[in-house]
Parts: sequence; structure tokens; C-alpha cells
Amino acid sequence: MTVRKDQMTSNERMAAYFDGKEVDRLPAMPMIDSVGPRLIGEKNRFKRLSAENQVLVQKRAYELLGLDGLSIEYGLHGIGQAAGTILGDPENTAPPVVEHVLKDLKDVDNLDPECVLRKNDPWIDLCCTACEMLVEQIGDVVGTSASLTGPMTAASSIYPISKLLIATRKQPELVHKLLRFSTDALIAVSEEFAKCGVDIFICDPVASGDIMSEKAYRELVLPYTKELAPAIHKHGVAMGYHICGNTNKITEAMLESGCDMLSVDVKVPLLRAKELGGDKVPIIGNVDPINTMMLGTPEEVREEVMRDIADCADSPNGYIVSTGCDIPVDAPLENIYAFMDAVREYGPVSIGQKKD
Repeated sequence: MTVRKDQMTSNERMAAYFDGKEVDRLPAMPMIDSVGPRLIGEKNRFKRLSAENQVLVQKRAYELLGLDGLSIEYGLHGIGQAAGTILGDPENTAPPVVEHVLKDLKDVDNLDPECVLRKNDPWIDLCCTACEMLVEQIGDVVGTSASLTGPMTAASSIYPISKLLIATRKQPELVHKLLRFSTDALIAVSEEFAKCGVDIFICDPVASGDIMSEKAYRELVLPYTKELAPAIHKHGVAMGYHICGNTNKITEAMLESGCDMLSVDVKVPLLRAKELGGDKVPIIGNVDPINTMMLGTPEEVREEVMRDIADCADSPNGYIVSTGCDIPVDAPLENIYAFMDAVREYGPVSIGQKKD
């Protein structure tokens, strides 16, 4: 159902909300990287074909949904692809790794550190061009971010994840060499995007608490991730941070990354995220992308959005209503509309406050 239309543009809403003024509704950014092309009747591959296609999908998403942030997906395998990893090209899913470039971890020093630069990599050039076009064409009403990977997932796009995890115990010095390369590459990529005037959103699913312990996260992931924020901030843009799955044990560590926004998956209760990080950064999340957005009804979507708002609308540094992760490509489009309508139904609100 459509309860009410927006009274503000995204930029007006975001600026007023984080300035402590009342806004027409809470900011909302459901993750639509996979399902977005369906809004214009296209398959997932469509947006990978050109910068113009990327822009078409994002502009239509704003027109139809009123999102408070657009996203250009550089992707989880962007670093690996630039380094020589071969990706598949499926019609309606994200490209999977077909063959990793690094067969033996001992060859890590042979990787080219300049392979990820815009002048050398057609994929980042396409994505940066799309960012520039969005900033020029629609940047006066809504902001854009580039969706990148984190150091551990970038490393797994170069060297197989199963071997990488074993190597963390048997060849830790070589793993650190690969993480060094991955981090330097991510800094370079982040700066390429930041120069386009867009925010950076880091997602590192291989660093999930479902895969590694807090000790391993602090030793292998956090020190490298902490290098990204200064490189991004020097260009005057923000860094969001998301790790998929159960990050309850590493939420506090994630906040040490220097991120400007913390996004949590459905396995992390919003009340817990608010308790740990609400006084530090805005909290983003976390409607269930599978059980609710893909398998649920519009009414079930509405109910979960309302529960999340009830839990987190009073977070001291703000709350952005979102999904716990990317919405699956086959999710009913009416559920995405229901998500946005539920946020609108809640009505006017100010940062750090719930409605009476």
C-alpha cells in the first residue's frame, strides 16, 4: 500500500536528519544491487554491460522507490578480476569466480599493484564513469556510493577461500602479504571512486563471525580495514561498513575501523547494535532479505520494518532503515515497495527520537 508520498528529496532529508531537524520520514536504503535491474524489466547482466545501463537502473530505482542512496556495485571480485581472476558471466546473478589468478600463495609477490587503477582496468573505469554520470545527472537530489569489498574478501577473489583459510594457520606470513596487496589495491580503488564524489561502502563477507573468530578478525582483518577510512576521508566522503552473517562478537571491533556508518545483518539484533554503536555512528539494517523480503508477504515486510524502527529509531547518531544484506534477485518487487511504504507510514521523525 502507498501511505504517503515523500515531502523531501533524499539530499534534503539526509541533511536535515543528521542536522537534528525533523524530516518527513526516516532515511531508507534497502539493498537492491541484485534485484535492481528487474525494476526496468532487465536481467542482472544488463547493468554490467555499460555505465549507461548502470545509471538507468539507479535512476529508475530512485524514481520508483525514493531510496536515500544509490549504489554502483564494483563488487566482491573486482580486485581479483583486475589482478587476473577469471569470472563467469551469468545472465541473472552476480559473476562467480571461474579460476583464481593465484594458484600458489608463494607467488603473491608477482601480482601487479597497478592492475586496479582506472587507467588499467576497464571494469573500474565503467563503474567510475557511472558514478560520475549519477553525480552529474541526479546528484542534486540523491547521493551515490560505490560498493566495494573488504580486505579479506578481496584476498579470496585472488586466492581460493578454502585454501586462504587453511593458510591463515599454516602460512600466516604469506596470508599477510596477500592482505597487504589486497588492502593497497582497495585503497587505490577507494580513492578512484572517492575522486568521483561518491561515498564508499565496504562489505567483507569472508570476515564474518560465521567464518572466523574475534581473535582472527582482530589479527587478520581489522588492522588492514583501519587503513581504508583515512584514505577515503581525505577526499571528503564517508565510509560505510558491512559484514554479512553473525557479527555479534566482532561488532565492537568493527566500530574501531573508523567507519562512518555501521550496517548489520539480520543475525545481529538492532537493539544490540544500537547499544554497542549507536552513540558512535548511524546504524543501518536489518530486515531479513531471505525470509521476509524474498519469501514473505508485503504485510510481513511492513511488520518487520515497523519492528526494526521500534527498536532503533531512537539510536543517538541516527538510524537508516535497510535490509540485512542484498535482496535476492527473485524477491517480489511488491515487497520492496511495501518496505518503502512502511517507512513512510511511520511518518515524521528526528534523529535519536521515536514517535510517541
